[in-house]
Amino acid sequence: MNIPNSLTVIRILLIPVFILVFYLPYKWTHAAAAALFALGAVTDWLDGYLARRLNQTSRFGAFLDPVADKLLVATALVLLVQADPRAWLAITAAIIIGREIAVSALREFMAEMGQRSQVKVATIGKIKTMAQMTAIVLMIYRIPVREVPIYEIGFVLMVIAAGLTLWSMFVYMRAAWPSLKPGVEEGGPGP
Repeated sequence: MNIPNSLTVIRILLIPVFILVFYLPYKWTHAAAAALFALGAVTDWLDGYLARRLNQTSRFGAFLDPVADKLLVATALVLLVQADPRAWLAITAAIIIGREIAVSALREFMAEMGQRSQVKVATIGKIKTMAQMTAIVLMIYRIPVREVPIYEIGFVLMVIAAGLTLWSMFVYMRAAWPSLKPGVEEGGPGP
């Protein structure tokens, strides 16, 4: 177990603590839950950075890191929708979670075909992640700061993140399309 993998495991173990704090009936819980989610988001960046910097990449880490990220984000989105069950938030959350499932399945499919590099993480995916993480932190914190509507700003960022989510999924699908289009034999790209 190296340092990056330890950070990934900590991120997963943080999820039940995050859920518990989210539901505590105290004034400080919004700030504490937002801080816990932000900590998880920082460890997502930090474990990847340290894996490359310390040359501690591993197959286990390559598998577990995106799983931990998706678990943390999906949990936060479900909690936000439960706390604010408006249709627009539910649709936005469904788009983000649905994209994560679709892209994960696409990556697995492409890996089975030996073409995982066709759907490697793109810059648009990183921008989407940054917007999404910031939006979630703001929406969990939710308390206005000097009349600045933190929750509403977070919601606008979440809608932007959902748009970037669809765009990045299109980028991945377009890259994989030669291997997915009808008439392509299993095990090789199309003509």
